[in-house]
Amino acid sequence: MLSYHFNVIPVLEGTWPIILQSVFTSLPYTQTCSCCVLQVTGGKFILKNCDLRFINYLKFKRITMLTFGITIVRHGETEWNKKGLLQGQAIDSSLSDIGMQQAEAAGKYLKDVKFTNVFVSDMARARQTCEAIVKHNSSCSGLEIVTDPSLKERSFGSAEGGLVVDMKNMATAAGQSWLDFTPPGGETIEQMKMRIKEFLEHLFQRMVADHCRPGQRETGMPEGALAGKPDDGTRDVPAHALVVSHGALIRVAMRYLVDELKCPLPQGLDMSHVIALCPNTGICRFIFTVTKGDAGVTLSAIRCVFINRCEHI
Repeated sequence: MLSYHFNVIPVLEGTWPIILQSVFTSLPYTQTCSCCVLQVTGGKFILKNCDLRFINYLKFKRITMLTFGITIVRHGETEWNKKGLLQGQAIDSSLSDIGMQQAEAAGKYLKDVKFTNVFVSDMARARQTCEAIVKHNSSCSGLEIVTDPSLKERSFGSAEGGLVVDMKNMATAAGQSWLDFTPPGGETIEQMKMRIKEFLEHLFQRMVADHCRPGQRETGMPEGALAGKPDDGTRDVPAHALVVSHGALIRVAMRYLVDELKCPLPQGLDMSHVIALCPNTGICRFIFTVTKGDAGVTLSAIRCVFINRCEHI
């Protein structure tokens, strides 16, 4: 790897990291798990640790990067949850008394965590949970709450309204794992992954539009051991989205982030945590870095902070 020098129009002085990885958009050149540095000084830029193919692609192009957090919360308990029944999309139930208490507890736990954006499923149980969290959080005052149907629960087809154990028995009879089993008329895991991918693409674009400013310096991916605090991983990021959704969707999202986007797990977590059902008002948190260039907004880096934290309930 060499350094390359070009005379260009004077631009902002500084040193800028460039991550050579694309997830959602195919670039002419992609080099996984490698990076180069763009150093700007005296009206010239120097690209270090890159090869010529990537230099040719990046030459004279402006790239913006943003690192931000996403905190994902499952809705509180409903009477259907309590009875072990599948709600899916057809049954738009409200929170039970215990579910309201859980939502209030989540709101108090997250009350000092700064959020800059809020996204929520269009189903009642998620909206009620989101309202309780936002109510306790002063940083959410005046924020737009974006209701997004792509965050709704999985459709379980003919199994909706029945017992969870009955769906597990259906999967066993079909010779499949119940985590991957699709009841007749239900939504497949691949369809759910597509929904999650589309939501993330929309969220990335929204975060960049809301929080990237000309001349803004990239903060970088925060590191450090967990302190067991509600704001773990987000104290040094410029933006942070709250996302309130549902158990089955969150479980598939965790698998998608780890299996397909290759998100590394922190020490102490393994795949058993990834595939476990998130408890009511359980909390997951990830840190993302995205890059905005001529190819659009693409994911550059991802880190898991924690999965299914529930010490508030």
